[in-house]
Amino acid sequence: MTQALSPGTVYQRVAASVHSVLRGKPHAVRLAVAALFAEGHLLVEDVPGVGKTTLARCLARSVGGSWNRIQFTPDLLPGDITGVPVYRQRTERFEFRPGGVFANVVVADEINRGTPKTQSALLEVMAERTVTVDAVRHEVPRPFLVVATQNPIEMAGTYRLPEAQLDRFLMRLEIGYPDLASEVMAIMGECAGVSPDELSPVVDLPALQNTIAKVRSAHVDRAICEYAARLAAATRGHSALRYGASPRGSIALIRAAQGLSATYDRAFVTPDDIKEVAHPVLAHRLILTTDAELHGRSPASVVDEVLEATPAPAASGAGA
Repeated sequence: MTQALSPGTVYQRVAASVHSVLRGKPHAVRLAVAALFAEGHLLVEDVPGVGKTTLARCLARSVGGSWNRIQFTPDLLPGDITGVPVYRQRTERFEFRPGGVFANVVVADEINRGTPKTQSALLEVMAERTVTVDAVRHEVPRPFLVVATQNPIEMAGTYRLPEAQLDRFLMRLEIGYPDLASEVMAIMGECAGVSPDELSPVVDLPALQNTIAKVRSAHVDRAICEYAARLAAATRGHSALRYGASPRGSIALIRAAQGLSATYDRAFVTPDDIKEVAHPVLAHRLILTTDAELHGRSPASVVDEVLEATPAPAASGAGA
């Protein structure tokens, strides 16, 4: 493997690795890899049994570098995530023992089963890529990505993610049920013993870092930036919302679109890229009014209305 791989080649390798276990979900996989390329955190939310944890584990195992899985439970402590100081009798000093977040990819499984206090342990590291323990800052490895899963329908023993934490996820994905052919392939694969544990990295860490650097430098025309800003601004004045997307949301639109463009092996962002990532980037940042909830509105429907009402700029290619 080499650092000279194009982003499109890196995407093809990672996507093929994930598809070998998770069948029939090409769009979800593309968006997940786009989040990886943008070095943005990913929340996978769906009903039980559709492959949320499988997607997270396959993504973690397909790239070089380190990865940890943290199983969130009600008795999980913040120190289990961030790390704790440990007294060493030999040196008569406290030494920092890193927690589960000290890895390139962190799989936070069933994140909403952790208590709010435990969930808050992720706030700093997701935003700043550092952990502060006893007033000492510790940097986590780069690239750094949290892939979290949660079940939206089971309420017993779960805690709602606070809005401040939801806002730190670049994208929220729903996998959905597979079609019949894909489900049959999944059954056959399960019977044959195919699992994420059998996957090996298909790109090394330097190649991934090189891809992330290229994604950050992907060209974004001013008209595209204005389009993202207008979309976010339109949510703030929408009658069905108490709170719309913050400037972090418009920035996330651009970052996610840059990552998505790389999966198509492009070095520039188009209006269609913004449209494709609008739902996974914006919907989880919107808070409905009580009246809108009573009338069965959803954040996704608001994003649909905003996209329809906000004219997109003409495609400008690489903007050269």
